[in-house]
Amino acid sequence: MGISKKEMSSRPTGKVSYDNSGRVVLVSGGAGGIGQAICEQFFRSGASVVCMDVDEKAASKLSKGIAFYPGDTSRESCCREAVDSAVEQFGALDVLVNNAAIQPPDSYVPLHELSQETWNRMVAVNFSGYTFLAKHAVRQMKQQASGVIVNLASGQAHRTARQVPCYGPIKAANVLQTMQWGVEYAREGIRVVSVSPGAIDTPLVAASLEAQGGGQDLANRHPLGRIGRPQEVADAVLWLSSPAASFITGTDLQVDGGLGAFGAFADPYPS
Repeated sequence: MGISKKEMSSRPTGKVSYDNSGRVVLVSGGAGGIGQAICEQFFRSGASVVCMDVDEKAASKLSKGIAFYPGDTSRESCCREAVDSAVEQFGALDVLVNNAAIQPPDSYVPLHELSQETWNRMVAVNFSGYTFLAKHAVRQMKQQASGVIVNLASGQAHRTARQVPCYGPIKAANVLQTMQWGVEYAREGIRVVSVSPGAIDTPLVAASLEAQGGGQDLANRHPLGRIGRPQEVADAVLWLSSPAASFITGTDLQVDGGLGAFGAFADPYPS
């Protein structure tokens, strides 16, 4: 079923950077954090939005009119069905946002202590899930001769620290996925880009800091003097998926408050 006129009139108001009227967007991991902000930003700008997530309770807090598909991105059948659901409801798929990712507390260990179960689960969600959704989205986008795929990577794709042997390497692989898919499908009207957020005010980052024993200095380590907001990442995603970015493909945008430019050898900014 599509969105009714009543649901259209109930859309939240707010500043809209781009007009996405008539576009169909599928966001994985869209029920919370950055994914939720992306769903809401696209919805406010007029898009028909499908949120794919395993957390049905969290998805109930999304704006009325955002469609929901309950599914685990680590299962290819769920990814195929999510794409099919978007196309069946709204007739197309213009933008795929690969956002679903996990970073469990037991992944914060030296490599020699990392369990196979943790490694396999993170690869399944954070890498294979992106692959499966893109695979089936591309099949639809090829028929349309147009489309945009946005992969959410991470600042950890570009720099690292102790006791993170899993998340960062996989996120680096997401950036290379972006490059390869961007080259593969450039002549078919499909653009592929990625966004690498720095520290963003989300439950995932809060859990990450707790697992690492703190992080009081985190905001100060960003040259802008603060961590980011989910809406700021969503704004970047909207811009990259818009016609304003039509000559951008196969590359990554770091939305990190200057953290990547700061470098590991610099002292933190003084309080």
